[in-house]
Amino acid sequence: MKTSPTFLLVPLLFAMAWAQCPAPADLKTANGTKICAQLYTKNSPYYDQCCAGSVLVVPPEEDQPYMPSAFNNKVTSLVVGQRCELTVWSSKGKGGKTRKFKAGAFPRLQEIRKGIFGDWANAISAYYCKCS
Repeated sequence: MKTSPTFLLVPLLFAMAWAQCPAPADLKTANGTKICAQLYTKNSPYYDQCCAGSVLVVPPEEDQPYMPSAFNNKVTSLVVGQRCELTVWSSKGKGGKTRKFKAGAFPRLQEIRKGIFGDWANAISAYYCKCS
């Protein structure tokens, strides 16, 4: 039985359409400037489809007590760059619960607990990111 090359490319095209979280070492702008973190808004039950949707690029030393409205309580996954730390708060003005994320990829924030009840998916309202 002969297989057409087209049939072999179809799964590859679907795989490329899925989002996958970048490695922390890969967080750089086109000109090579370091990015402290990237926050994403699209949620998926599949890990290889997380880190999609709108992207908020966070440079080192950025302090946002009030998230941009397009991202306020909408972040579902994030990646923190190497030698960086992202501190997030659940309420505007750096109020409410807080958590520190060290370097790494966090594709499903609903798996990260926020106290006894709740999780960090759709719960970030402020942040501060620093790198060493």
